[in-house]
Amino acid sequence: MLSRVANSIYWLNRYVERAENVARFVDVNLNLLLDSPGVIQQWQPIVITTGDLPLFQQRYGEVTEANVIQFLTFDRDYPNSILSCLRLARENARSIREIISSEMWEQVNSFYLMVKDVANSGLKTSELPEFFEKVKMGGHLFSGIMDATMSHNEAWHFGRMGRFLERSDKTSRILDVKYYILLPSIKDIGTPLDEVQWMALLKSASAYEMYRKRQQHRITPNGIVEFLILDREFPRSIQYCLSATERSLYQIIGVTQGMKKHPVEKVLGRLCSELDYLTIEEITHTGLHEFLDNLQTRINQTGEKIFETFFELQPIEEQRLNNYQL
Repeated sequence: MLSRVANSIYWLNRYVERAENVARFVDVNLNLLLDSPGVIQQWQPIVITTGDLPLFQQRYGEVTEANVIQFLTFDRDYPNSILSCLRLARENARSIREIISSEMWEQVNSFYLMVKDVANSGLKTSELPEFFEKVKMGGHLFSGIMDATMSHNEAWHFGRMGRFLERSDKTSRILDVKYYILLPSIKDIGTPLDEVQWMALLKSASAYEMYRKRQQHRITPNGIVEFLILDREFPRSIQYCLSATERSLYQIIGVTQGMKKHPVEKVLGRLCSELDYLTIEEITHTGLHEFLDNLQTRINQTGEKIFETFFELQPIEEQRLNNYQL
């Protein structure tokens, strides 16, 4: 497969998944507002977890609900806004029309146009929950269409690898939102407000019902953290997403799992192995934020190694040397 094609389908999936998860970031606060009227909303944590707070402050200055929603949702010049992500997804899909199914193209195209129309017409605050629900459903629909209409070949595995690597990163950042919300109000830990905030986080990750079925007890911070990080069956948990990424990686490389020859195999394999044996007690001992910060760094390193292994153009002599070493 051409590296250009692999790169495009990988990023097509990453951008669609990113758009969906940005909607989930904002949903953390919107759910909290709906579940606990009168609670002071904190919008800065949402921007902090994107890693783009300096850019936001440069562009918008004051952290307000309107500014944060505009920045994360409709800002055409911010590359990680929902609108920008879907525009980039659409451009990648356009470049590989001969590889993807017509249904995939139609979905990503209509998805982008829907968000673009809303950006041009504007939204009332009361209409935001419904809009973000449409964005999340648009992401689900694209994933389902890809899995149902595209041959599960090498190209599909590149797309799947991009989707799950992006999802693992964003699940960690959704958890980090809770950490930052707690910073100014440590006294609230263990109170009914604290439980409402954790419930809002679960709902934003589409995990509330599955968590209750899995845990079968009251909501606890450790139970939620363990579920969203270490659960092997929930498709939005970090453990599940990284394991799915690794499985697709081995399908692409075409070697037996455990025979690590490429740097990306080593980086991702080490991370998955550590998660296999990690316990919630070890995460708590390390500190949730510190653990998540390190995890995000290592997920980014995995993305860099994927780029170096599959997408980066190498001089012909270097390619020959690498092939000889293999």
